[in-house]
Amino acid sequence: NLPESWEKVGYFFDLPDFLSWKATGVTARSLCTVVCKWTYTSDRGWDESFWKMIDLLNLVNTPGNHVLSPGEAVGKGLTPDAAGDLGLPAGIAVAASLIDAHAGGLGVIGADVKGHNLPCENQPITSRVAMICGTSSCHMGVSETPIFVPGVWGPYFSAMVPGLWLNEGGQSATGKLIDHVVRGHVAFPELEAKAAASAHSIYTYLNSHLDLIKKSLPVGFLTVDLHVWPDFHGNRSPLADLTLKGMVVGLTLSRGLDELALIYLATIQAIALGTRHILEVMQAAGHDITTLFLCGGLSKNPLFVQMHADITGKPVVLSKEVESVLVGAAILGACASGDFTSIQ
Repeated sequence: NLPESWEKVGYFFDLPDFLSWKATGVTARSLCTVVCKWTYTSDRGWDESFWKMIDLLNLVNTPGNHVLSPGEAVGKGLTPDAAGDLGLPAGIAVAASLIDAHAGGLGVIGADVKGHNLPCENQPITSRVAMICGTSSCHMGVSETPIFVPGVWGPYFSAMVPGLWLNEGGQSATGKLIDHVVRGHVAFPELEAKAAASAHSIYTYLNSHLDLIKKSLPVGFLTVDLHVWPDFHGNRSPLADLTLKGMVVGLTLSRGLDELALIYLATIQAIALGTRHILEVMQAAGHDITTLFLCGGLSKNPLFVQMHADITGKPVVLSKEVESVLVGAAILGACASGDFTSIQ
């Protein structure tokens, strides 16, 4: 439909592959991006029937389609130009990439949990789910054999942990949804002023305000009459219905900070119930999940973490190194440099 744009194109890249190309000048693609996004399989290559159906078969028959496993070295490392832009020496190893959430999953799912009496201790990592919780959320579970889960992406072979199949559930708006609900409330200016006066973030302030109003009950019971359906941006998993919309049931005419705190809590609970729905569908299909490993911005919010533990009934692990996406990227770099022989 855009012949002039088509004529100008040199390459088509998914973002992670664009970044490794900018760093090295090499067009090789990561197995992660082509498997998860573009119908490639490690044993059969491209699914030509799909490309033929959308009349883009010439895309997969062009040069530049060399596929590398995440962590393999790309070309000869940083080019002089890229090194200059980054303030680094030329030739530093560059790894074939992972998609951002997949890097977070890799960075957290192998965490050492010895001595904490967790159900996943001395069990394979297939008993763990990594949750990367930010603007949106991804739920990454691995298995030794392919498991097909209705409404959950995958199974993808070696897309995150080499040799294991990945299933990827997700929620299309989580941190974004909490921000939207809180900032759109009539009491938000009051919250902002009080949080600033107490030198706390708005979410730390809201969490402490909930503790004030809960009295003797556990905080989760405050929303007995207030319920949020969180699919303001459709449902990614497990309903896989982009037409769904959000809903709030139990609104009153009250407009104060208490009400803002309650709808904030109800929104977090709704997100946690969505996670529980995803886990239940994964377990019904054959996953054996005992423990959640959280990372990303929302994992720094104790209320978000607690509600996920309470509502799923599963222990939650937070890694000491909180920036798990960077840990995953560092693991790839440590393989590409030759300092380690494998991701495992």
